[in-house]
Amino acid sequence: MGRGITLFLTLAMILTASLAGAQDNSASAPSDRKVATRVAPVYPELAKKMHIHGVVRVEAIVRPNGSVKNTRVLGGNPVLVDAAADAVAKWKFVASQGETTEVVQLIFNAE
Repeated sequence: MGRGITLFLTLAMILTASLAGAQDNSASAPSDRKVATRVAPVYPELAKKMHIHGVVRVEAIVRPNGSVKNTRVLGGNPVLVDAAADAVAKWKFVASQGETTEVVQLIFNAE
């Protein structure tokens, strides 16, 4: 019985290590692709009323033609993240040879 548990734990550790390595290999480093057209985020009314400000980080997957394929919020105030992701989705980047991953920060200041 003890031998079966040891074998199971060993296999589980090997599987976990191989999955972690596979995840590291698939991650691509963000590039410094230039932005051709920026769209400013719309400051949410709730954020204005509550005087919420801060930084939102958004990851954008950019197609070779410069259009944004997908966005993912990496951090920021929940009241601000939708406005930031919507704005970045409308950005246009300079054309490139391939798809890139860009991380951008949008700053919201209470006005």
